[in-house]
Amino acid sequence: MTHKLDADDFFIHRVQRHCAEAGLNFFLIEPLWVEEFLAKLTRGELSIRVLLNMHSEHHAPDDVFHRLVRLASAKGAKVIDPPDVALAAFNKALLHPRLAEAGFTVPPTLIVPREQAAAFQLTAQHKELLGAPFVIKPGLGYGRKGVLLDATGEADLARSAAAWPDAHYLLQRRIRPADVLGEPAYFRVYFVFGSVWMCWWNCFTDRYRKVEPAEVEQHNLKPLEDIVRRVAVLSGMNFFSSEIARTEAGENVLIDYVNDQCHLLTQSANPQIGVPDEIVAAIAKRLVEAARELIRK
Repeated sequence: MTHKLDADDFFIHRVQRHCAEAGLNFFLIEPLWVEEFLAKLTRGELSIRVLLNMHSEHHAPDDVFHRLVRLASAKGAKVIDPPDVALAAFNKALLHPRLAEAGFTVPPTLIVPREQAAAFQLTAQHKELLGAPFVIKPGLGYGRKGVLLDATGEADLARSAAAWPDAHYLLQRRIRPADVLGEPAYFRVYFVFGSVWMCWWNCFTDRYRKVEPAEVEQHNLKPLEDIVRRVAVLSGMNFFSSEIARTEAGENVLIDYVNDQCHLLTQSANPQIGVPDEIVAAIAKRLVEAARELIRK
């Protein structure tokens, strides 16, 4: 497993434990080891059957973790998820039109190539489409880098481009979630090899809460699972999360399409931004089960 993430030891230890129970060797490829690991893999001194990629920079092909994942895939390792599949799914500028064409409810969006960004002008039609303020996202951005939630004009596009150089930028209508008992109707849904877990995720405070079984029927949340399963089919991804907002009109809008290399800091380690421990534990278990299935194949 590649590792350079904002997680505590809980997820790592759970994966390690389940590997031991399954009779699988486990190695954590941290920054300290990655150069030597890459060198040994290059020379054929070690091999990988399954690589769980929890860190590689999609936007930086020279990044050592990115090169490691590419090499492992080329040498026949089963990568979760394969680099070409993950890159195509992670790139919002590529995935957005595919989602729209497939009938997903996504925010009204303009996609601006970087070479047009400096001279780009919002027309009256654009302004009507986006509203104000609107959102700007780099196509390959993550962790809110380069993301603006308060954009009003062309100068904000330049501000996003300066913060995160990228090939494309998405200008999107800002979707406001409905209020449910004083909390935003905003969700993060995890898909892991056919299994789905849903969380309430407060997009204003970053706090998570597991969706309880009774709430699925009470708030009609089954469609969220259906949306994420459809995203999995369209993208070919096996391990990701999606963000979905429910509006006052009752629409379920897919906001952040495919989060690859999921944030799995536990709630016990950080109550403010951590994922419920129960869900992190379940994801770790399912990933090791999937690794065994990939090896058998």
